[in-house]
Parts: sequence; structure tokens; C-alpha cells
Amino acid sequence: MVRKLFASLRKRSLARAAAWALRRQGVDTLPLELRRQRIYILPTRSGLGFAALLLVMLLAGLNYANSLALFATFSLMSFGLVTMNLCHRNLMGLRISSATPLPAFAGDDAVVELSIENGTAVDRFSLRAAVNGRDALLVELASAHSARLRMPIATLRRGLQRVDRLRIDTDFPFGLFRAWTWLHLPLDIVVYPRSRGEQPAPQGGAGRDASTGRLSAGVDEWWALRPFRDGDSPRQVDWKAYAREQPLLVKEYRGAAAENLAFDLQDAKTADLETRLEQIARWICSAESRGARYSLMLPGTRVDADHGNAHRHRCLEALALYER
Repeated sequence: MVRKLFASLRKRSLARAAAWALRRQGVDTLPLELRRQRIYILPTRSGLGFAALLLVMLLAGLNYANSLALFATFSLMSFGLVTMNLCHRNLMGLRISSATPLPAFAGDDAVVELSIENGTAVDRFSLRAAVNGRDALLVELASAHSARLRMPIATLRRGLQRVDRLRIDTDFPFGLFRAWTWLHLPLDIVVYPRSRGEQPAPQGGAGRDASTGRLSAGVDEWWALRPFRDGDSPRQVDWKAYAREQPLLVKEYRGAAAENLAFDLQDAKTADLETRLEQIARWICSAESRGARYSLMLPGTRVDADHGNAHRHRCLEALALYER
């Protein structure tokens, strides 16, 4: 009961602090440079323990009039102040050049790529970026260098997922203080429907484009290797190349005559809308992996036949944003 009450109070406090920071800073536009006014700093648990130790040492030194203890206490206080200044300076002057949300399938982790530039002569250490409490990898940024941080974001359902703010923080150099800043960059992540379903791709009139009048016949020929994408079939992965410690690659095939497939919402024979969208997403990923041309028909939306990553994104985005 006490733990739940504490968690509720902490959540409310964080929400109020976030609202106050938004009112104070306003909505950010990129690129931006981290100035002194927008960097916050507080002691960590280790820092509070260090402060408590200094207080005990100070009281003991005064009580016993021990000049050596007082000298050690004030020396450590100076050390703490220098540490606080270094922690604050580790963020100040960084330049945020871009923040790019990358689409993902529902249930997978989406990614926001954050580009950070260090145009100063000071090296930066132990930088972290996070969203919704999930930390990205630590990064060390040398002077006159830049880096890209990939921040994972959990997705639950298809559609647009709003990311209201990002956090950049550091506890360099000794973990006694944590300095952080908020980036209020309203970002929309396109979350595709899950790519799953066991129904065969439509054949005949619904599954072919009228411009070709037939599906390609004959055996598909190997075309090229491309990087693995979410939704690709494991049967098309080049496992021999992967065994040679190469990146995960997928075999792409082309038929003797390129397929022109047309997918319609009515082709998925299920009653539930989400299941139908997931099935069409599976067909789109499969058709793209084969190198086929395909079009998409939804009520009020049509995507003409094409192929490639951009076309795949247009089709999956149309599924993600579809409303009955």
C-alpha cells in the first residue's frame, strides 16, 4: 500500500515537473544549442550519501575541535563543488541537429534517432538520451565530433504515436550529480499493423492488376541480396552468409515477368478489422521481398502499383492510418 502511494506521488510530481518545464521552455525547434538556462542538475543517491557523510564529518570536527577533520571536510566539499560544475558543463554547449522518428510494426520497438554535435574543444563523456524512461546507449563525444543516439520506444497498437519530449542527461564525472535537459519536440511515429496472417495471397481477379491480365509464371530467379526488414520470411534469409558473420541479408527474387498484385481490404476474409489489416501487411511484406509490383485499395485511399522501400512505406502507412 505504501509502495503504491509512493509511486502515485512520484508520478504526479514528475507530471507537474514536466508541465512546468514545458511552460518555462516552450516547444523546441531544431537545431538548438543547450544553454545554461535549460540544464537542470540535482544530486544522485550517491551524491546525497556523500553530502550526509560530509555533514557527519563537519559535526565531528567541530565537536572535537579537530582541525585535520575540518580540513578534510572542506577539501571534500570543494571536490563536490568542482564535480557539480564538471557535470553541468558536460551538457552545456551541445548542439542537437535533428531528431528522426523511424516507423515500426506494432509490438516492436520504434526508434528515434537523435543527432548530437559537439562543436567545442571539450570532450563529453557518459551522455545518455531517453524517452519514456528507457535509456539509450551511453556515448562519449570527442571535441568537434557528432554522434547519433538511437532511443527505443515501445509500441502497442497501429497508428500515430506521439512523442512529446526527450531527455538528455549525464552523471559524469563521479556519479554524484545528474544533469539533464528536456527536448520538447512533438514527434509522430508511424506504427504499422503487425505483419502476420496465414491466409494465402489473393489470386485471380482480386490479386492481379488489370494492366497485366495474369500473374507471372515460371520459376522466380534470384535477383539480389538486401538487408533484413521486419516482416521478412525466415525462409528467404541467406543463412550461409550469416554463418560467415555477415549482416542478416534476405534473398530477393524476380519472376520472368514481374508480378502486378492488387491488395484490397475485402481480400482478407476475416471479420475483425485489425486482423484484416495485419494480413494485408503480411502480403505487402511478402510481395516486396519477392520484388513484385503491388497496389493497395482501401475505402477512400488508393496506392498505385510500384515496389521499393518508399512504396512499401506508403502502403503500410496507409494501413496504419486507416480508420473505418
